[in-house]
Amino acid sequence: MAIKLQVGDCSDILKSVEPGSVDMVYLDPPFFTEKRHRLRNRDRSQEFVFDDLWGCHKKYAEFMALRLKLCRDCLSEEGSIFVHCDPTANHIIRTILDELFGRENFRSEIIWSYKRWSNSKSGLLPSHQNIYWYSKTSSFKFNRIFNGYSESTNIDQILQRRSRDAHGKSIYQRDENGEVVLDDDKVGVPLSDVWEIPYLNPKAKERVGYPTQKPILLLERIIEISTDPGDFVLDPFCGSGTTLVAAHLMKRDGLGIDVSQEAIELAQSRIESPIRSKSNLLEKGRDSYRTADKNAMVLLEGLDLNPVHRNKGIDAILKQTFDGGPVLIRVQRSHESLSEAANSLLKAARKKSCKLPILVKTHSDHDALFSEDTPEGVYVVGSAAMEISGLVEKLTAKVQNKQHFAVHGNTAAELIIQRAVQLKKGPSLL
Repeated sequence: MAIKLQVGDCSDILKSVEPGSVDMVYLDPPFFTEKRHRLRNRDRSQEFVFDDLWGCHKKYAEFMALRLKLCRDCLSEEGSIFVHCDPTANHIIRTILDELFGRENFRSEIIWSYKRWSNSKSGLLPSHQNIYWYSKTSSFKFNRIFNGYSESTNIDQILQRRSRDAHGKSIYQRDENGEVVLDDDKVGVPLSDVWEIPYLNPKAKERVGYPTQKPILLLERIIEISTDPGDFVLDPFCGSGTTLVAAHLMKRDGLGIDVSQEAIELAQSRIESPIRSKSNLLEKGRDSYRTADKNAMVLLEGLDLNPVHRNKGIDAILKQTFDGGPVLIRVQRSHESLSEAANSLLKAARKKSCKLPILVKTHSDHDALFSEDTPEGVYVVGSAAMEISGLVEKLTAKVQNKQHFAVHGNTAAELIIQRAVQLKKGPSLL
């Protein structure tokens, strides 16, 4: 597929694009952040910088209105435009799009939802961005995508056909004999307007160091629902070229435009050697990340902690710190000796600068001679079950000892008395 990149202002270049020749436009324009954005690539050999400074809303609105109008003119009658924005200026973008495309051609506000490790000192932590989808006309191209049913969906909802009654209420459809009508093939639940696609983490192979880089997975989904192989995709603010990389991988033609020569060169290198990060979250689901040992969590219930997933040495982190470092906890497994569990915890604790690693002992090791030895620096506490069992054993032994001494004490007294009686009677002839 042919992918073309051009350096320059899209307000100039778009005038030379044939009207009606573009099947889909995606743009990730400046967000009106009033900041200068800069970031270095992975080996820190190159720095990418762009200004998002405007001074007033009017200047930003005029800038966007001109370029969005040119994008509209490029679109085919079945074409769609997807405009990426955030809460800073989405109200401005939405107003312009309504005026240019008409409110009747608004299709959806896609919410790109993600989780990022960050702190919010005041207010709520931002964890989504908006993508406005408008079509040029009512005859727009749309390819449906289906997801699996949720765990809460019962079998009747899957098998039985539903319709609406006179009041608009959803009901199960029945035939003239009152029998439930079975539905046709069930392909799943239609894609919603909330997309949970992971943000590119700093270690992602796909990341190239561009400040506003988006994941290829996000662009692939947009391209999939709005175009077919061989269609033409346009990105007038292409930046690092993610849209064009996705288009190339999905056998679409495309044009990318950016004012930065460095960005265009980066985009070209990515298209020539595309790297696409896989997402276990999308392939396996969020539950695949929840690997914390359930039995261990039961034993730690009541503590103010955060469960740890995908770590073989640590089960939980206390929310309370100790001496400036984290408090890490591990629960001994049934197949582990105490020393094995302790070594596993200590190895993980050293990497995390932990000064207080705590091991919860769940059983005694009677078979191994040295298995009760633990490395220095690991603090061992007994589990509730083990402490209770140990207490019962000690108290039982104490009671049994009392009974033992009581029984044998009486026997000894009798012997002493018997011996005294014998001595009083005189020495035995034997």
